[in-house]
Amino acid sequence: MLLGVDVGGTFTDAVLLDGGAVHTAKVPTTPGEESDGVMAAIEAVIAEAGVQPADIDGFFHGMTVGTNALLEERGARTALIATRGFADLLEIARQDRPSLYHLCAPKPAPLVPAELKLEAAERTGPEGIVEPLADGEPERLAATLAASGAESVAICLLFSYLDPTHERRLAAHLRERLPDLHVSASHEVLPRFREYERASTTAIDAYLSPLLGRYLGALTEATGAAGIPAPQVMLSSGGVAPAAEAARAGAWSVLSGPAGGAVGAGLLARLSGDGNALGFDMGGTSCDVCVVEDGAVRRTDSRAIDGRPIQLPTVDVHTVGAGGGSIGWCDSGGALRVGPRSAGAVPGPACYGRGGTEPTVTDANLLLGNLAADSTLAGGVALDLEAAERAVGLLAAELGLDPLETAAGIVRVANQEMVRALRVVTVERGVDPRRFALLPFGGAGPMHAAAIAEELGIERLLCPRAGGVLSAFGLCASDRRRDTARTVMLAGEDLAAERIAAAVAELREAAGASLEGARTEVVYGMRYAGQAFELPIPGDPEPDPAQLIAHFEGAHEERYGHRDPDGEVVLVDIRLALVIDGPDPRPAAASKGAIEESTRQVRFCNSWIDTPVLRGDPEAGRTATSPVIFELPEATLVLPPGWKASVDQHGTIAAARTGDSGDPGRTSPSVREGSPESPPSEHPE
Repeated sequence: MLLGVDVGGTFTDAVLLDGGAVHTAKVPTTPGEESDGVMAAIEAVIAEAGVQPADIDGFFHGMTVGTNALLEERGARTALIATRGFADLLEIARQDRPSLYHLCAPKPAPLVPAELKLEAAERTGPEGIVEPLADGEPERLAATLAASGAESVAICLLFSYLDPTHERRLAAHLRERLPDLHVSASHEVLPRFREYERASTTAIDAYLSPLLGRYLGALTEATGAAGIPAPQVMLSSGGVAPAAEAARAGAWSVLSGPAGGAVGAGLLARLSGDGNALGFDMGGTSCDVCVVEDGAVRRTDSRAIDGRPIQLPTVDVHTVGAGGGSIGWCDSGGALRVGPRSAGAVPGPACYGRGGTEPTVTDANLLLGNLAADSTLAGGVALDLEAAERAVGLLAAELGLDPLETAAGIVRVANQEMVRALRVVTVERGVDPRRFALLPFGGAGPMHAAAIAEELGIERLLCPRAGGVLSAFGLCASDRRRDTARTVMLAGEDLAAERIAAAVAELREAAGASLEGARTEVVYGMRYAGQAFELPIPGDPEPDPAQLIAHFEGAHEERYGHRDPDGEVVLVDIRLALVIDGPDPRPAAASKGAIEESTRQVRFCNSWIDTPVLRGDPEAGRTATSPVIFELPEATLVLPPGWKASVDQHGTIAAARTGDSGDPGRTSPSVREGSPESPPSEHPE
């Protein structure tokens, strides 16, 4: 029996897997006290399943605590120790600009205040130590830090990825002298070259670790008191680690929440499709998209959060500020915009009746009939149609549009933001989205999926039974994983099998102290001499160098359209992961008789259509022809005219385009009479 809990910006989701049975719960997130929402979700799902805490065998947790702290700049008071003369490394950064044609666009403020930038009298070069660490430097720096009020310190010295002697001395002294000070040393966090990215990653690790330590410590105490196993925490790489380990390395779990959804998308793509899908996670605050190929989620070794690079392995997820709570507004040119500002969990969309007054995507969907005014959303949220009408009406007056036009415009603009995000991970990277299924999840994802699929030319949808809580479901299927990497710079005669195997063995030994029996995954970062960036080449732990070079050249030609037969190939770094396969949950479809059937008016293409509504978990084998709405326990799947759907043995709704959408205003006999731009003559409910 496995428990997964994912903390989102608006809702906290829980899934309890008991064999093929799937029990779910969704409660509002409690900002600032996220552990309260976690425990409330656990209590709700345990009550729904009718089990005892002692029955649970494993607890897996995904969170946005680190992400939000980084975005909101509310982490620990952090100091930086750099080589003398390099304390301004984080400000200097790279010469690229956030906006190419906006010369004054500001970069994010450094996480380290000016008074906490410290310098160590030492110097290491590419050939070894140039200037030994000065006598008394550890003691001097410790005294300065003790008087500064710093909660954490990042140590990033030049070339410490090659020779960490000085960093080790400083870290060991500070940990002994100041036991309450968190110490992040770059040779432990990221032993790779590129000093700015290494410094940025180490500073983020130091900035977040004290906060995560407190949060995970409190959560571990609360679960222990409730008789629930200690949490295994989802890391950005898509694997889980014990809470104590995750708490010591804050940078590794910045993308903890989105990673769970990506893992869940990979699992469902294997179970209900051919393993190729575009994951599309639309929650209340943001939308995360990813590519699943052959059942595996793409990974990357670096990404930026709010302009701050983190050079650690992460699932390759792209995020935009478009969620159900994203706010519609009018810009200075009179154009309708949506997001990135969100109503969040407090107060939430206007229709939640919790004090929100600004129009959101959820309010627009309610006015268009995609949501039922008499329904209660997951988490016990009763919808207020009049509040949604007031909020959208205010924006409509500002835009000079009809309220229904405005609602439809909010949805279209939000859809385009999500289409843009999907194009970033597909078209812009040479991937044809038309050969994938679209796998929508999150509370709002299935509602928008058909329109987005049509925009991208996608013919198939896969909507999971637990789509509204798929991130929590994915947590239960996660591998135990530990990643590490090291810069090696091997070329020419040095690019030999013995040298590569020895480096891999060292990495395996450093990473696998407590992961006996784990399988090894290795990715080699390779480039031609003189190039600035590497291509990731998966390979064996003991590869044939000639074969590795051939794989690199093939990947280079596929990515850039050419190869250089005379170019020297350089093995820049080795990225290694030790993996213990996680559980293999296989959800089963609901039994017969679980569906309530009704109809309601829904607005498609500016016309109101009497649309069948299927509420509940559909049983395996059920089919439907659009227009139709599936009201699942935690999400709503809206299929406009032109689709047909069937339910498989796992409860996944597989929908395919029929190519017969047409104009519903002229082709459907159930279209309400009257102007297509006017609301129906009676309430759509």
